[in-house]
Amino acid sequence: MKQGLLITGLLLLVGCTGITEYADVIPHPAPADVAGYWQSVGPQSELVSPEALATLVVMADGETLDCRQWQRVIAVPGKLTRKRQDEGWLNITEQQDIYPLALNNNQLAYGGMTLQRVSKLTPECALALEQATEAQRTP
Repeated sequence: MKQGLLITGLLLLVGCTGITEYADVIPHPAPADVAGYWQSVGPQSELVSPEALATLVVMADGETLDCRQWQRVIAVPGKLTRKRQDEGWLNITEQQDIYPLALNNNQLAYGGMTLQRVSKLTPECALALEQATEAQRTP
């Protein structure tokens, strides 16, 4: 009985997004106050270690890159979108993870973390962004 309720709940949550294939997601242009580079502020419970670092790149065209660093770099491309115009922003990753974004007093709440705007990327995330951009251009 409990397992049936859990499965039903998960199916409802997946259905809320209306996303079946990442390729079908159309990126929405990012608002000016959201576009840019965002980096975690101090230790974050959503990261594997207190030393881990999370960076979110939001490009003006709505393409994103979720870059997480600790002992290695994991960078996942994504797309900024919304389900409806009156709802908040979502980042849908290539792995079909869905993370809401909320801007509050120059800090971005993202995936259970608090990020602040930074002027440049870490060298590791800059390289990951370059590689992801190149991969996107190559058919």
